[in-house]
Amino acid sequence: MLGVAVALFACAGSVRAEDGYALWLRYAPLEPALAADDRARLGGVVAPDQTPTQRAAREELVRGLTGLLGRAPRMQIASSADRTVVLGTPDSSAVIAPLRQEIGSLGDDGYLLRRAHIGGREVLLVAARRDIGVLYGVFHLLRLLQTGASLDALEVRESPRLRLRVLDHWDNLDGYVERGYAGRSLWDWQTLPEWRDPRYTDYARANASLGINGTVLNNVNASAQSLAPAYLIKAAALADRFRPYGIRVYLSARFSAPIELGGLKTADPLDPDVQRWWRDKADEIYARIPDFGGFLVKANSEGQPGPQDYGRSHADGANLLADALAPHGGVVMWRAFVYAHELPEDRATQPYTEFAGLDGDFRPNVIVQVKNGPIDFQPREPFHPLFGAMPRTPLMMEVQITKEYLGFATHLVYLGPLYEEVLQSDTHARGAGATVAQFLTGIAGVANIGSDRTWSGSHFDQSNW
Repeated sequence: MLGVAVALFACAGSVRAEDGYALWLRYAPLEPALAADDRARLGGVVAPDQTPTQRAAREELVRGLTGLLGRAPRMQIASSADRTVVLGTPDSSAVIAPLRQEIGSLGDDGYLLRRAHIGGREVLLVAARRDIGVLYGVFHLLRLLQTGASLDALEVRESPRLRLRVLDHWDNLDGYVERGYAGRSLWDWQTLPEWRDPRYTDYARANASLGINGTVLNNVNASAQSLAPAYLIKAAALADRFRPYGIRVYLSARFSAPIELGGLKTADPLDPDVQRWWRDKADEIYARIPDFGGFLVKANSEGQPGPQDYGRSHADGANLLADALAPHGGVVMWRAFVYAHELPEDRATQPYTEFAGLDGDFRPNVIVQVKNGPIDFQPREPFHPLFGAMPRTPLMMEVQITKEYLGFATHLVYLGPLYEEVLQSDTHARGAGATVAQFLTGIAGVANIGSDRTWSGSHFDQSNW
């Protein structure tokens, strides 16, 4: 009986040690035989460390190999030894330079994993066109090791299908998270920019491991204060932490900000003073955050201000912001989730009515963000009819990772099949086979992340991140 009690206490200690913070980046030791085999194949690492992203890739690989294989790999300046992992781009590695043309076909974020023999030595290449692709490749390699995959004849070529892969945080400046079930906001606005929580870096690591390349810091029901100088300084501090991991910062913009922050009497998108205010605000933001991604906007929906308050269209409003961002390379993600209780029209059809006729009227750097279904993140609903109805307008799909309608953080629900079903749905917009996925430029997920130690409210809900 005593032995049983001791065993139970030992198990309890082990459970407590697994608090979920490390997510899928635990890098727990492999089985001894598998670890020994991989150590023999991955004895050394050759990796550049001249840029922040190069250092992030190098450090992640060392962290992963040390945890998985039980000892740190040898760091080498050249692939002079056999069985070495070589990281780099054609510009940062002489070993990878001959692959420039092949790698170029993978795009900016793509990567190549290949076991090869070069100069009589066996090497494992993690190669990409840009540093961020190398980092993505490192995470892929570590994932293969974690799952016990064979590295024999390794040949992996990956390139993201969607250009924008974004998390939307519905976080308010007071720390409250709308529809959040995992604690308070990750962003401690009161201590930024002086205190930069190490957790911000772990957040960036987790996102990069999934290929996420953007984060919207604040709620779509936005406060104009998010664009005030004091908060732009704080946002810039977060952008500095995220940048090495290929993550650009975006902000939800309140359409009436020129009135609330700028003291103007109107926010009419055709008013020259309003246009000037937004241009100046964009210049101010990019002076602090050179790689700022752009704005997410909820307008004329659920009481939020918008261009229709002035008799203007959604295209007029979106183009106002797009023109301000265009010189800097920024984009506007303009939400198509619009409905007003005072209108008699069915809320399921209102977005289609308001947006389909505007196809082709938006600036090239406007992306209309459309929910996966026509209602509001319901457990079951058909795909949104705007997919396939706006062929001249970039679209991105918005899904809800936080489980507003699926049991909060209490019920266990894996959302992958729901997203897959929508993406593979046939719109028949160009005949059979015109799936929703074919019309997308990007995808956004309303985050389920908060200050909870597990990040998502439970270990299981991490699978929906």
